[in-house]
Amino acid sequence: MSILQVKNLHVSVDTDQGAKEILRGVDLTIRSGEIHAVMGPNGSGKSTLAYSIAGHPKYKVTDGEILLDGENVLEMSVDERARAGLFLAMQYPVEIPGVSVSNFLRTAKTAITGEAPALRTWIKDVRSAMDNLKIDATFSERNVNEGFSGGEKKRHEILQLELLKPRFAILDETDSGLDVDALKVVSEGVNRAHAASDLGVLLITHYTRILRYIKPDFVHVFVAGKIAEEGGPELADRLEAEGYDRYVKA
Repeated sequence: MSILQVKNLHVSVDTDQGAKEILRGVDLTIRSGEIHAVMGPNGSGKSTLAYSIAGHPKYKVTDGEILLDGENVLEMSVDERARAGLFLAMQYPVEIPGVSVSNFLRTAKTAITGEAPALRTWIKDVRSAMDNLKIDATFSERNVNEGFSGGEKKRHEILQLELLKPRFAILDETDSGLDVDALKVVSEGVNRAHAASDLGVLLITHYTRILRYIKPDFVHVFVAGKIAEEGGPELADRLEAEGYDRYVKA
């Protein structure tokens, strides 16, 4: 069993007014096979947590630790984190002009495993994953995220997740901008990846609608850079009914 641990994490970003602290002591432990939902209002630090784990240079860790099976993630480069088994599905995936989806996926797989996948098997795996996500075959020859709709970008993120097979997936508002049909397809992809490899999932969202399809084991409420409350799936139901006002006013 693998364990991803966040211990007393403090993170700041540089602004015109100087350093601004966003995370103020976050503790979180995710084990293989567990699904953790992080919920909270805008500006509460949810995405900062995701990008700090992934290694975005904008976010500076000023205190605390991030450990993957006891190893210090903060000493790893971004690509080393990916090879160690961490995966980030971004809220706003970037365009990569001139790089086709098929080339991008195979290059990523090669970088993570250290060797190129056998072409015949790889093509079969890609086609199967695309079929499951209801992605047209021509999609693989398009440039990465260039001209993609919001739904296509999110399906491409989950396509990566299914093919790269990480140990832990951080999904940053994967549900944003998706209609009901696309939300269901994307959620089914996450559930397949979770079931196939005992994937640990950190699911960041504002709303409970995605939790109807991806069932969390634990729910964490983020407010002002800290975890304000933790519980099981019933906590998400309560948030749906009550909102975040009582945390913000407290």
